[in-house]
Amino acid sequence: MKKPLNRTTHPAVKLPVKVLQFGEGNFLRAFTDWMIDIMNERTRFNGAIQVVQPLEQGTGNLLNEQHGLYHVVLKGLINQKTVNQIRLITSVNGAINPYHDYSLFIKQAENPDLKFVISNTTEAGICFNPADNSPDQVPHTFPGKLTALLFHRFKYFNESNESGLILLPCELIDKNADTLKSVIGQYIKHWNLPAAFRTWVETKNIFCNTLVDRIVPGYPKDFINEIERETGFTDQLIVMGEPFHLWVIEGDESVERLFPAKQASLNVKFVTDVTPYRTRKVRILNGAHTAMVPVAYLRGLRTVQEAMEDRFTHYFIRKAVFEEILPTLDLPAEELINFATQVLERFVNPFIRHELISISLNSISKFRVRVLPSILEYVKRKNALPEHLVFSLAALIRFYKGSWQGAPIPLNDTPDVLQFAQEAWKHTDVHTVAQVFLSNTRLWHVDLTAIPDLTGQVTKILQQLETEERVFG
Repeated sequence: MKKPLNRTTHPAVKLPVKVLQFGEGNFLRAFTDWMIDIMNERTRFNGAIQVVQPLEQGTGNLLNEQHGLYHVVLKGLINQKTVNQIRLITSVNGAINPYHDYSLFIKQAENPDLKFVISNTTEAGICFNPADNSPDQVPHTFPGKLTALLFHRFKYFNESNESGLILLPCELIDKNADTLKSVIGQYIKHWNLPAAFRTWVETKNIFCNTLVDRIVPGYPKDFINEIERETGFTDQLIVMGEPFHLWVIEGDESVERLFPAKQASLNVKFVTDVTPYRTRKVRILNGAHTAMVPVAYLRGLRTVQEAMEDRFTHYFIRKAVFEEILPTLDLPAEELINFATQVLERFVNPFIRHELISISLNSISKFRVRVLPSILEYVKRKNALPEHLVFSLAALIRFYKGSWQGAPIPLNDTPDVLQFAQEAWKHTDVHTVAQVFLSNTRLWHVDLTAIPDLTGQVTKILQQLETEERVFG
């Protein structure tokens, strides 16, 4: 018989709170909290996490009902071997909702053991709101709440050097910690806080830009009965993720010493600049996804796994990644090859159903950010066109016609992009269609018709697609 999961039915040692975490969602629970749980087991980190619910509505109550306990299920492939792991996470104490008890939230600043702040409040979470008029009332934004908390800590510990914190934001924006620090500066100015506090924030706290990578589908509804039979508990917060994980942190030896993730054999890199790793992830993982979508979809496939199991698209994406994307990146070749190999293995994960049509959201802007830089750099370095990435570009243009083999394609993009594509495809001559698409600097931020032979190659592929109405294999 299954038991409810809590610290009564499953006693667990409570550790001193060393981490304040803004965000109680699936990703942080399957990524950072999972890592800290392993650090507690394998190193002397000996620290617990106090979660702060950043929005008034959330799952904090569920977390408190289970006394912070939940399971992480990892399913996938590593070195072509199936991984199926279940781990009970005991590193989380519970959740605080500042909207229900602001004083309890602020009191967390008085904890002498506190050393880290971790956050994942979505890409839109690190922002400034002028409606936040005072640190004495609950600010609307995460940076506002954090500024109020830091100000109380600054006063409570009398501006001491030792009271500074290490901030590890996980939001998926470039220079996430630099952006967070800048917005805190806006709140300091907005609230007329002392200059000494600004100095303390800037010199006694360490803001680390980070890059995170793990696919976390969330609650495993398809496997829940099987998992609960195995664990013996009813767990409303089970979260599933892939085995692969990577956390790149811009931090010096002092940060690495205090956060012993590498000592725990976790895939965490402490670097001086996260930019090359962000570029690697965007160009290889995200770029491969985006380049794959129109080709695989027009071929009649509907998921990433199907695309990787199809002979043509598998070969296509391998060629694009290893022969056209990797040569444009400046990290060590062995490191790039290992990462790309892991990425393609992750794409085959049979436990994650990743719909191509969901990846296709805003495909034009995604292509501009994730794939076009590889095309431009390849042309610059090789003085030639990357055959497979150009094929993907042509397939993307054909994809945006909005129908294929008599069936509509459920395009999902901004109204102006969809309107442009509709107008462009009113031309019956595909050479004109290619010219209209490639010359639109609003789409690409560059006139792609200026690239020698690109318009001709895209036109040729469009003619083949229009004539055959299939992707060649």
